[in-house]
Amino acid sequence: MQGNLNEIDIRSILQLIELGQRTGELFVEAYRERPSNQISSDRSTERLILDNSVLAEESKQAEQFWFVFFVNGQIIYAADSSNSNLSRLRDYLRRYKVENALTELQSNPAIASTNAPEYAYLWLLLENHLIDPKQGRSIIHSMANETLFDLLSISQGSFIFESAPPLAPQLTTIEIAPLVTKIMKQVQQWKQFYPLIQSPEQYPVIGDRVKLREALGENAYKNLYYWADGKTTLRQLSRYLNRDLLIIARAIYPYLQKGWVQMLSPNFYSDLAQQQLALPKQTTRLPRVVCIDDEVTVGMTVEELLQGQGYEVHVISDPIQALSQVFQIKPDLIFCDLAMPELDGYEICAMLRKSTAFRHTPIIMLTGKEGFIDRVKARMVGSTDYLTKPFGKSELLMLLEKYIGMGTGRDLNQNRDSQANGIETWGERQDNSNTSTATA
Repeated sequence: MQGNLNEIDIRSILQLIELGQRTGELFVEAYRERPSNQISSDRSTERLILDNSVLAEESKQAEQFWFVFFVNGQIIYAADSSNSNLSRLRDYLRRYKVENALTELQSNPAIASTNAPEYAYLWLLLENHLIDPKQGRSIIHSMANETLFDLLSISQGSFIFESAPPLAPQLTTIEIAPLVTKIMKQVQQWKQFYPLIQSPEQYPVIGDRVKLREALGENAYKNLYYWADGKTTLRQLSRYLNRDLLIIARAIYPYLQKGWVQMLSPNFYSDLAQQQLALPKQTTRLPRVVCIDDEVTVGMTVEELLQGQGYEVHVISDPIQALSQVFQIKPDLIFCDLAMPELDGYEICAMLRKSTAFRHTPIIMLTGKEGFIDRVKARMVGSTDYLTKPFGKSELLMLLEKYIGMGTGRDLNQNRDSQANGIETWGERQDNSNTSTATA
């Protein structure tokens, strides 16, 4: 079962899974549409191909993705795009003061659940008695609530459900119908905060300290001052404080209306980082890019398109030798073809992700035009993004600028000084996050 969300909504998909008592995995990828004029302006005249399928693919940008795992029509676990880097699990572990234990466990080679590493580490924490089963069930239920809140809020994207053996062992199961009913009400209530609050991933920051202190009193102001630091999202506040997202939003909404608290966009820091990366700076080497593809012509194309763009390009056509060469080159970004003999892109990506040296290195998978299922599997082994073959110069440079910045050979004569100075964050985070609590 697969399709687009403009043909069937998430609620109906979940009902079908429940009624059919299905066991397997649901993958959902959300998109935001790019304006047509932006598509044409992004396009380079030096394209390898100009057909409708590539245009349609380029008109969408992947925004986020989710996995939901089922057994006999019930949810056993739900993951989001932080599944591979464990940031969400670490947030939940702060409730029990064991988030540092996760860092120690991350070097454990026994984690084999490449499609659900977060779930595997949760079980490892249980087996090491760092959390108890009740705490584990609470975390899984919170993750399911959070994931369904996102899924029931989107309307544009693609989905695929595949029957598969259930995740094991199982800690809990969650009935779909009552959870969907509950979350749908929350989604409707959430809309009342728009446009002042548009996403759970926004960062609250204090805008007027004097008026807030006068209105709240010193103690309440200190609590808000502590959490509204411009680096903690509304969703993280919900996780840290073990409170419903709506309660958090409702508590700060009156101050947003008065302008005393402001919200930063989810992409604020990533956009700022990209601006800073784009600034002219002295560097000991060019950004390094590796392209792993057994088709020599693909590697030559990448090398040719990036020639003179300020990147150091290394082409590897032998997948067996790729791993050893990648460790020697130490690239800033890796392009890797999915379909290769002897060792495919899934295996290479999974192996690289097990190494601390490449845990956060952008890995871009090269897929065919009909590669939706390939992209699902690539996400499961930790890929960062994908590039559809055949591709052109504009697509290639767009991904490089997104993940490692502009090459040092590019034209950088733009005035970015005012944008790159950063922002003021109100309040320093205390070392011990458990000495304060928020007042709602």
